Amino acid sequence: MTIVRLDAGQPIPDSLRGAIFALGNFDGFHRGHQAVVGQAIDWARAEGRPVIVATFDPHPVRYFVPDAAPFRLTTLDQRQELFADAGADAMLVFHFDAALAATTAEQFVAELLAERLGAAGVVTGEDFTFGKARGGNVEVLARLGAPLGLRARAVGPVADEGEVVSSSRIRDALKAGDCGLATHLLTRPFAIRGTVQHGDKVGRTIGFPTANLAMGNYLRPRYGIYAVTAVAGGGRVLHGAANLGIRPSFDPPKELLEPHFFDFSGDLYGQEIEVAFHHFLRPEAKFDSLEALTRQMEADCLKARELLA
Repeated sequence: MTIVRLDAGQPIPDSLRGAIFALGNFDGFHRGHQAVVGQAIDWARAEGRPVIVATFDPHPVRYFVPDAAPFRLTTLDQRQELFADAGADAMLVFHFDAALAATTAEQFVAELLAERLGAAGVVTGEDFTFGKARGGNVEVLARLGAPLGLRARAVGPVADEGEVVSSSRIRDALKAGDCGLATHLLTRPFAIRGTVQHGDKVGRTIGFPTANLAMGNYLRPRYGIYAVTAVAGGGRVLHGAANLGIRPSFDPPKELLEPHFFDFSGDLYGQEIEVAFHHFLRPEAKFDSLEALTRQMEADCLKARELLA
């Protein structure tokens, strides 16, 4: 399923004016984000209005701290599909740049939300802030929006085993190799989407051909070997074992995600695939010989098959 992608810098179609907006970064679209969007959908359906999920790209952190280490849990394309699956009618993208960073909370509410986007209501998380110097929060949104016919609602944090569900908690889990916790908080495995590129083709010489993906702006989970699944062209699901890291047994070091898919002999070069992380098997290691590496890869693949069965 797909939904329309709108640009916050442009007027939106008349058919989508008067919408209920879910507003946030929504990176990862975890349980907490799903609660915000779910509230917006329920509100919109009760009033017969469309629902639009608004997100920011690049992430404000990337604008203010350009050299921050990669931390994204989802791409825009992934978020668009997740919002569609949740029941939204459209995704709207605020492009975070100098102009948006300088927009005051008052301008954001009056000029963007009310006038340009024609929002009838906005749902955010309780801790969401917006506007220059984070001058706006849900109370400010409600106060400024009321005279403009713009209503505001906030959704409290979602707790899991006594801790708040958050993107930072998911990032910490992935950096620790805890795929189970990340999957639980996201409600699906963390997944990296990318185009398969040509590599050094060492894997095929030892019987383990791999599909090589660049990591891009994604958070780097713990380097090591994982049991993975992937969705390839036509929705085909593949099972495999993947190396994520810098391949210490080979020179020069090169950071890649390299999944090897079981019982697969097709050509994936140039295709976009999405690789989901199910289980962390072991850290990266350097081997003294190709024979030792091959033996370990055989063991890794056997373990991954068992875990994914």
